Amino acid sequence: MAYLDSVSGGDPVIIREIVIMFKDQSIEIYNEMISHFSGKNYNSLGLLAHKAKSSVAIMGMNDLALMLKTFELQAKEGKEPQLFESYITRFKTETDAAVIELEYLLNNLLAKN
Repeated sequence: MAYLDSVSGGDPVIIREIVIMFKDQSIEIYNEMISHFSGKNYNSLGLLAHKAKSSVAIMGMNDLALMLKTFELQAKEGKEPQLFESYITRFKTETDAAVIELEYLLNNLLAKN
């Protein structure tokens, strides 16, 4: 929430837009990850993990960002592909949970205004 407050000035309309963008981007990234993983296109999967890392780091999800850094490097090198599915699942689980939390915080903020 600190990041959202800093970039939005506490404006619930801007916060809502950021939450929607994060949610949409997370869904898009997840779907692309599944596609690249299914096609064994590991270099593209690594590039996507890099993109995802930036998105979650901005939202303060540092543990997930660290995992995505590992994922990025392994995928680009094609190393340990047996771990990729678990990385993708973790990305989905944690971003879904973050969206739920963000929407809850946003609803509380809107109720106060």
